[in-house]
Amino acid sequence: MRAVTQRVSRAAVRVDGDVVGAINAGLLVYAAAIPDDTIADADFIADKIANLRIFKDDAGKMNRSVLDAGGGVLVVSAFTVAADARRGRRPSFDSSASGDVARPLIDALIDRLRELGAPVETGRFAAEMFVESVNDGPICVLLDSRRVF
Repeated sequence: MRAVTQRVSRAAVRVDGDVVGAINAGLLVYAAAIPDDTIADADFIADKIANLRIFKDDAGKMNRSVLDAGGGVLVVSAFTVAADARRGRRPSFDSSASGDVARPLIDALIDRLRELGAPVETGRFAAEMFVESVNDGPICVLLDSRRVF
C-alpha cells in the first residue's frame, strides 16, 4: 500500500458538488492499494499515518503526530498513487489494485486509523472527486508498506 500524506490547514473532498468529507488542521492522505497487499499493509500505513511526527511542538520542532496535535485525517482513495512513471510519458497503473481488492484494504486503513484514535473523514471510493486543500508547510511525506522509499 502506498500513501501520499500532506499536512494541511484544511481539506475537503466533493462529489457531485456536495462535500462528502472535510477536516480542519490535520492530514490529507491519498492512498492506493497494490494487488498483493494484505490487511498487514493497511495496518502498517495506518500506524505510520497516525504516528508520523510532522506537527510542531511547543519549541517549533516537528515532533508531534496528528494524534498528539488533535488533528483530523481525510483519506481519499486514489489508485494513481500506485502509478509507475519510470518509463515513457504515460504512467502505467498496472501496479494499482482492482476495485475489488482495493476497496476492502482502503476500508481497513480507515478502520485502523479510527481504532488508533484518529478522527477520520473520507472521500467516496471510485467516484470522481474534487479535493481542495491548504497545504501547511508544505509538508508532504510518501509512505510505502513495502518500504521501497
